[in-house]
Amino acid sequence: MQHPAFEEVTFHPDHSDEVSFKKKIIKTTVILSIITLIELGLGLLIHALHLPDNLGRLLIKGVIIILSLAKVFYIVSVFMHLGDEKRNMIMTIVVPSMLFIWFMVAFMADGVSFKNLRNKYNNDYKVGGMPAKAQPSQNTAPITPGGRN
Repeated sequence: MQHPAFEEVTFHPDHSDEVSFKKKIIKTTVILSIITLIELGLGLLIHALHLPDNLGRLLIKGVIIILSLAKVFYIVSVFMHLGDEKRNMIMTIVVPSMLFIWFMVAFMADGVSFKNLRNKYNNDYKVGGMPAKAQPSQNTAPITPGGRN
């Protein structure tokens, strides 16, 4: 018996049975197509009903995100053969991916926070542009270097 530390990390699937492999690919393609049609239907529903930004619209967007994550799972597990790998290899790919998603969410939240603070404390930005360049008054004398007029 071989020591577990020397076992192979990956599993190399044997595709000798072409018929079952093709059925698996076709099944996955049909599942992905159905999920995509549901996502498109929900997106068109939001557009057609002109839903305001309330809980219903947020719920539909959440369902679309969950369906997109389901598609990612199917693509990675079937087409990238990650579903056939050993657990350690799967974790080597999934954990950094989750960290990347967390970084994206954190940076977007930070950007939104910065935008909101900028709008709250910078009145010139709130108006919609850069502040006008200050023009010197006609009644003031120019200041010369050294403070002498």
